[in-house]
Amino acid sequence: QVQLVESGGGLVQAGDSLRLSCAASGRTFNCNAMGWFRQAPGKERQLIAASSCSGASTYGADSVKGRFTISRDNAKNTVYLQMNSLKPEDTAVYYCAASPWSSLGGRFDYWGQGTQVTVSS
Repeated sequence: QVQLVESGGGLVQAGDSLRLSCAASGRTFNCNAMGWFRQAPGKERQLIAASSCSGASTYGADSVKGRFTISRDNAKNTVYLQMNSLKPEDTAVYYCAASPWSSLGGRFDYWGQGTQVTVSS
């Protein structure tokens, strides 16, 4: 079992930046592939960024490419989402998730509780 705790959300203005953190604990971080999802009111949860175990392979959704960057510090069992040039449409609950595998492309089995990001215009 892996426990994930997100932090760093908040209320910001359009154009501002935020960095979300996700701290992993429990049975093992075990170099899982990690992802960040978000869910806006009335919309489905969407994968917006993901990183393989080593960080050598990453994924970014078109909606956030060039603005959001996923990174990880495996020594600290922590994954980050740096969000720049935030837009009102980025408003959502952001979730951290861990895959049982080290590479990208698989399912995500473990989830954090989510952190709210609100971007005002």
